[in-house]
Amino acid sequence: MSPTAADALRERFSRALLAARAGAEGPDPLPYADELLTRWAEPQRRYHTTAHLTAVLDHIDTLAAHASEPDLVRLAAWFHDAVYLPDRSENEERSARLAERALTEAGLPAEATAEVTRLVRLTITHAPEPSDARGAVLCDADLAILAAPPAPYAAYAAAVREEYGFVPDDAFRAGRAAVLQQLLALPSLFHTPHGVREWEAPARANLTAELVLLGQGPNSADHKGS
Repeated sequence: MSPTAADALRERFSRALLAARAGAEGPDPLPYADELLTRWAEPQRRYHTTAHLTAVLDHIDTLAAHASEPDLVRLAAWFHDAVYLPDRSENEERSARLAERALTEAGLPAEATAEVTRLVRLTITHAPEPSDARGAVLCDADLAILAAPPAPYAAYAAAVREEYGFVPDDAFRAGRAAVLQQLLALPSLFHTPHGVREWEAPARANLTAELVLLGQGPNSADHKGS
């Protein structure tokens, strides 16, 4: 990540934290931003990097009108993959606990901190309740990559495979196919009006196409023989 991009992300974190503090006193936000950026740049990451963080923040900006106090959603985006070890299953919970500790220390009021940690934990399921507008914005922003054009989607899928490079090919294909099938079985992948309108159809097309490549889709036999 270039120094300019890092500075832009630091500024985005500072704006979100200061707005969410709503005038409450607290320490300088920049050291917290730097700690988070260090986490997002860890060497085991291939997809869950600062590029993913930036994309999620950009998508939240697109969806911000759908939720009150969107800066709480932005803070949740910063923390939602702050702890990320591909071989561990409790990353979201550990990320939520980190958010609780860090944001309390950073001067965020208790109620706002609780909301951010709730949102971080919601990324375990990506299944917000119908009335959960903030949850809908965060989950849609996090999953928006599923609706990317073919080349960026292929790059995303390849990066996910790199993150799980320690998993043998057959086991990865089976596990990845199960994830994609679970997503396709959902009534809707997206929950905001924008997400449903703009991202639902291309995301389902991408997921279906990846299943074919994994040998699990309806045309997988034809693909294997090509």
